[in-house]
Amino acid sequence: MSRTEKKIADRSACTTLAETLDRPEISVPRGNLDTLNISRYHAWKRVWELPVALILAPPALLMTAMLIVLIRLTSRGPGIYAQNRIGLHGRVFQVLKLRSMYQDAERWGAQWSSGSKDPRVTPLGRWLRKLHLDELPQIINVVKGEMSFCGPRPERPEFVSKLEASIPYYISRLTVRPGITGFAQINLPPDVTLLCVHKKQTLDLEYIENASFWSDLKMIFCTALRLFGLSGLAASQVCGLVMVPADSRFSFYYQDGSSTDENIEDSQKIDTNSIAVELAST
Repeated sequence: MSRTEKKIADRSACTTLAETLDRPEISVPRGNLDTLNISRYHAWKRVWELPVALILAPPALLMTAMLIVLIRLTSRGPGIYAQNRIGLHGRVFQVLKLRSMYQDAERWGAQWSSGSKDPRVTPLGRWLRKLHLDELPQIINVVKGEMSFCGPRPERPEFVSKLEASIPYYISRLTVRPGITGFAQINLPPDVTLLCVHKKQTLDLEYIENASFWSDLKMIFCTALRLFGLSGLAASQVCGLVMVPADSRFSFYYQDGSSTDENIEDSQKIDTNSIAVELAST
């Protein structure tokens, strides 16, 4: 099977699995992965990110203001909102996003996202999400040093402890700043099941270990191509960023629902029965 075919198959696996996977309730390894070799690039990437963020902030915020008006005209509620997320070393910060769901989207509590057909998403919100324009206000988070342009997507505090209990070494992602875009986001579709989150974790670890200035530039360009309507698969192919979790050395720490790989120990399997949350990272 070619690399492209494997990627298409991997995307299909995420979108067709049931919301709850039939797995036994087994503990998983916690803490940081000792064998993760964090790239030295993360220590100095702020040197170029801050000036670039300051240059991009005015046009990005101008577009944000116009979109806020459009959101307010098409659905009830605020155009922008802040939400607590977990960032570098477990610090809580407020991520900024344009509202893409109806105002009362969580009136019955947190729940799984149903993907592109989620009824809670407004018609305009579907367009904003498809083009990733709902992330535009996060340029402010980059200026403040809470986020990077590229990195693992930040998760909500109330979900982190649950995900840590189900995904091996989940908090290893907190060793670097979260990003507006990332290696996992450009290679995999939005999360629908815990398995999808698990696969993204694999690619996030791959990025943490192998990040470079050149790889960040390619990811930013890839994300820009998606703004112009190019599919994620096509954009990542153009930029030479195609990768599936099975190709990563960290794939040992997750198990596909259809896998029968006996090399993965029972202690590293996923407990999905205890989680019923909306995974809002895209």
